[in-house]
Amino acid sequence: MNRIGLIGASMVAVLALLSSMLFVVDQRQFGVVYALGQIKEVITEPGLNVKLPPPFQNVSYIDKRLLTLDSADAEPMLTAEKQRMVIDWYVRWRITEPTQYIRNVGLDENAGAMQLNRVVRNAFQEEINKRTVKEILSLKREALTADVKREVLAAVGGANPWGVDVVDVRITRADYVDAITESVYRRMQAERTRVANELRSTGAAEGEKIRADADRQREVTIANAYREAQKVKGEGDAQAAGIYAEAFGRDPKFAQFYRSLDAYKASFAKKSDVMVLDPASSEFFKVLRGDAGAVAAPAKK
Repeated sequence: MNRIGLIGASMVAVLALLSSMLFVVDQRQFGVVYALGQIKEVITEPGLNVKLPPPFQNVSYIDKRLLTLDSADAEPMLTAEKQRMVIDWYVRWRITEPTQYIRNVGLDENAGAMQLNRVVRNAFQEEINKRTVKEILSLKREALTADVKREVLAAVGGANPWGVDVVDVRITRADYVDAITESVYRRMQAERTRVANELRSTGAAEGEKIRADADRQREVTIANAYREAQKVKGEGDAQAAGIYAEAFGRDPKFAQFYRSLDAYKASFAKKSDVMVLDPASSEFFKVLRGDAGAVAAPAKK
């Protein structure tokens, strides 16, 4: 029984020893083998590998993929015009030489990201100091990022190269600080208000001009219409007078009789009208009494 236990314990020890000597490198990683704190070997290809058991040799892993570093602070930078601007950016980078990276930067990706953040920010500050706000916002943004990338590559590949490659540098936001942004918004609002008031006053003036012109045309049209109406009425009155004159000229007694009827009609227009006359001497009553001698009947043609 003791022999079986010894064999089992030996097998477990052998398996533990083998497991400490075998390691797998993923295709997304570099495998770095250390021997007593010194880099012994860097494995770049994925697969199963063998090393000495600890503490003689140890292994660590470094990411070989394309990494993204975003700006970590919002400290404003000064432009050539001494304007304070906040620049947000990101950098795409990767570790290409693990040995140089570990010796000059650190043991993991975070160490490189911290140092790279400082280098990129300094490069942005230097380049933004040379440019105006207009150039940063629109005209020369591509040139700005290209110059920053060139400076960063020079910094990480200097006398003590970092073993990294900076693939791309981009600006995600370029804006004034909050106090200046609020001031700019107020100026923009005031300008828009001024333009709106100017448009409203211009519109009101145009409206008054249009209304005045319409009123003038209305008065002219009414005056012309009244003139034409009076002209037509005058012509009608003249024709009527001519017809009456011709008709009355043929029989003056009939004309007198017709005019007497008009006089009666005008005299008794209302029920309350009162007329005081002498019945014996008034031609008016003679006609009412049917006196044929007062007004002769119209002559036959």
